[in-house]
Amino acid sequence: MANNNTMLLASAVVVWEWLNEHGRWRPYSPAVSHQIEAAIRSSDSRGGSVVLGQVDSRLSPYIIDLQSMHQFRQDTGTIRPVRRCFYDPASAPGQGWQWEWENDAGTWTPYDMEVAIAIESAHSRQQPCLDLTPLGFCYLIDFQNMTQVNRQSQRCRRIQRRADMPYPLVSGPLPVPKGATGLGQPCSCQQCMLVLSTSALGISLSSNRPPPPSLPPPQPPSSNPTPNLPSVPPKHSSSSTNEPVPTATLITPASGVTTPPSPVPSPSPVVMKPQRAPSSAATMCHAPLPQRSSLAGLSRPALQRIAMAQSRALIASGVPTVPVKNLNGSSPVHPALAGITGILMSAAALPVCLTRPPKLVLHPPPVSKSDIKPVPGFSHCCRKTTKKQVRKGKTPEEVVKKYLQKVKSPPEEDCTICMEPLGGPSGYKGPGVGPVSRAESVGRLAQCGHQYHFQCLVAMYNNGNKDGSLQCPTCKTIYGVKTGNQPAGKMEYHVIPHSLPGHPDCKTIRIIYNIPPGIQGPEHPNPGKPFTARGFPRHCYLPDSEKGRKVLRLLLVAWDRRLIFSVGTSSTTGESDTVIWNEVHHKTEFGSNLTGHGFPDPGHLDNVLEELRAQGITEDDVLVEK
Repeated sequence: MANNNTMLLASAVVVWEWLNEHGRWRPYSPAVSHQIEAAIRSSDSRGGSVVLGQVDSRLSPYIIDLQSMHQFRQDTGTIRPVRRCFYDPASAPGQGWQWEWENDAGTWTPYDMEVAIAIESAHSRQQPCLDLTPLGFCYLIDFQNMTQVNRQSQRCRRIQRRADMPYPLVSGPLPVPKGATGLGQPCSCQQCMLVLSTSALGISLSSNRPPPPSLPPPQPPSSNPTPNLPSVPPKHSSSSTNEPVPTATLITPASGVTTPPSPVPSPSPVVMKPQRAPSSAATMCHAPLPQRSSLAGLSRPALQRIAMAQSRALIASGVPTVPVKNLNGSSPVHPALAGITGILMSAAALPVCLTRPPKLVLHPPPVSKSDIKPVPGFSHCCRKTTKKQVRKGKTPEEVVKKYLQKVKSPPEEDCTICMEPLGGPSGYKGPGVGPVSRAESVGRLAQCGHQYHFQCLVAMYNNGNKDGSLQCPTCKTIYGVKTGNQPAGKMEYHVIPHSLPGHPDCKTIRIIYNIPPGIQGPEHPNPGKPFTARGFPRHCYLPDSEKGRKVLRLLLVAWDRRLIFSVGTSSTTGESDTVIWNEVHHKTEFGSNLTGHGFPDPGHLDNVLEELRAQGITEDDVLVEK
């Protein structure tokens, strides 16, 4: 029976987080974190997968693979790293307090967890305000008015403090070896990692809090005496923003080596049992921790490196790996293959290990203003658009008749718009379409020859941009000049002295799109309602070759016709009333192609030309609009 001198009771609050496209770790809700922790407790030592839609229907496309520590989106194949963070039980996530700010859509967005903890701490001390600059955000929190003020733009947003369920609490006894003095190498068992990952303020239980139920103590990894464990960084996670995103590889167990433990830290030694035979080399941590007094002066990156060094001690060494094939190609199907492979191997009880793919390179090296040059053959380097100019003088009926030929004897087939026979009346019964004579009830589009009810074509035109153009719903042939509903903004373009992968013989054309948020006009889905503009300015890249400059000329035509962007619902985030891409693909990844939006991609320029042609933009339009 262990006494108080040999056991240390530790507790920590667990928050699961995912890495967004801006490199920030965003917390899952308390309910989702509870679900993931329950999955860890119920799975075997190799981990498993968690279907997030079981708790939150909005997350139904997402699966978390606990073995590779990645979130996988089933419908798009997008993979994002996830991590498991530990915080002081007395902090905001442990007490069930959520701090949120009001976004442009009028809904509430939670702060990053570190920011929320700092805000709650200042609020509990009854401070009048809190400056978030030390955390890397240029905001001032005003607790009296419950607002967030941007210190540069002075823009003010409302904030709120909302009660929610606390995040899951994990705890357990830790064996403290006896009979050693001085600094040594701490144990690398799962329970030690839990304590090493806990905030120094949350190592011991609060006196006014009833202690959580104790867990069975783990077996000591070695009989060799080691000194008392020192304190560690305030927070630890099983992933790091400084580490490249890993992909899955299959482990082929060597003779005499069994399955290594999962890299996911577990709240209970009952869940994560050691899989290797104990030995002094395998059970000791590879990186000693500094003493408690020296931790206070360490920077956050240094603390993260210490935590990562301790985490790596959990991964078994000396096990040969066989990598999954074709994970580093240019197609976006490859990340999806990696995620699916990792999940399937984990489900089949096959161990998964991690290797490191090429690093994501979104932007080029820094470029001075003197190195930025105009694109050869272009007289300007900037193009602006304004609000849509309403074309007057023609009714929808007049526009449609301009592109139609009369049909005396309609064929015995259905109108593909209303699915009613062409020989009968139109199936459209809505407003905006007046009666027509029988002789004009059916028309044939002059160029492609497809036939429709006249009233159906007028109704289709009324539901579009009403810009004087018409597009055949069957073959997509465009009549007139098609325009879109892209909001007002600015498009800049110039040459930078760096080469794209796959184009070593030429420099790079950089395009910068910038669209501010605003109010939707009559051509948008919800006129009069605000729209958001996320991720601007957006940087895109083309090779400074003859074909690259040809694509740029056509993109300028598409920009003038308001066809590059649109206002709608984002397929990535699900946010409505926001600026989205409009079916003309751009490359936003400069030095790699891990996301499928970078180089090398030999067919990209030809694909863009084809997409622009589908929008009614060809080389003839460049000559006309010069």
